[in-house]
Amino acid sequence: MHDLIIIGAGPAGLNASIYASRYGVNNLVIGGIAGGLTTNTHEIGNWLGEEKISGFEFAQKAVGHAKSLGADVKLLSVDQINKLKDETFDLLLSDGSNIQCRSILIATGSKHRKLGVDREQEMIGRGVSYCATCDGFFYKGKTVGIIGGGDSAVSAAVFMSNIAEKVYLIYRGEKLRAESFWVDTVKRTENIEVIYNTNVKEFLGEDTLTSVMLDIPFEKSNELAIEGLFIEIGFTPCIALIKDLGVDVDEESYIKIEGDGRTSAKGIWAAGDITTGSEKFKQIVTAAAEGALAAYSIQKYLKR
Repeated sequence: MHDLIIIGAGPAGLNASIYASRYGVNNLVIGGIAGGLTTNTHEIGNWLGEEKISGFEFAQKAVGHAKSLGADVKLLSVDQINKLKDETFDLLLSDGSNIQCRSILIATGSKHRKLGVDREQEMIGRGVSYCATCDGFFYKGKTVGIIGGGDSAVSAAVFMSNIAEKVYLIYRGEKLRAESFWVDTVKRTENIEVIYNTNVKEFLGEDTLTSVMLDIPFEKSNELAIEGLFIEIGFTPCIALIKDLGVDVDEESYIKIEGDGRTSAKGIWAAGDITTGSEKFKQIVTAAAEGALAAYSIQKYLKR
């Protein structure tokens, strides 16, 4: 039986594993993607000690660091968690196996928020994507649109400006919300054009995306011709696993945690983008910090 199973292999889960291993806590990390959504980030420039690093390289280093201290990392998913009478846990994994532990850290992060427009699901992979760094190469020399005004959208626009001929950044607000670094970069980049106070309300095209309909005219037309569209409008927390475990969430479905990562359910902690911690400031550094705090709290709990 493991002392701790960490569900999620992003910065929160991997940093928790590193700290848990250093505390002598036997731990296992289970996650569908090594590095989590960080893997899809084209450039990280605010991680201490790394002036510039790709998300993929960062993720590989983080996984290697956790493994170097003895942690096992399984690239699987957890289908179900059952709490047993002795207050330990039994987990059913996606490969059909079961595994037991004394404590759990939920670090499953979040998933891309959908736009909610008709034909959205149908057009995924046919011109619509949620990851510019994953699919941007397919639009080399083409015209693309990116929806959103936060860090993920604006940094995606900068990334695509080096691949596409033209990038439209479509935002419903009147001022971009991203870090000033990204906003200033957009202003300096000639092939990025920002369309403010505008929503996409329809996808056009038969087999592939050819254009989108805007709710207000842009350059005297509501139809904007693009060949690719990247939806970068935020995330929703992945909480399906904890619905029957007595874990409290807030009105936005984020897991409520104490300062040390404890949830309302005994033996269960949470860290990273899935929690109410760190003012919901979704950054690698805050996720990693929450993972470290949770590991510290868990080792004290296990000792008792």
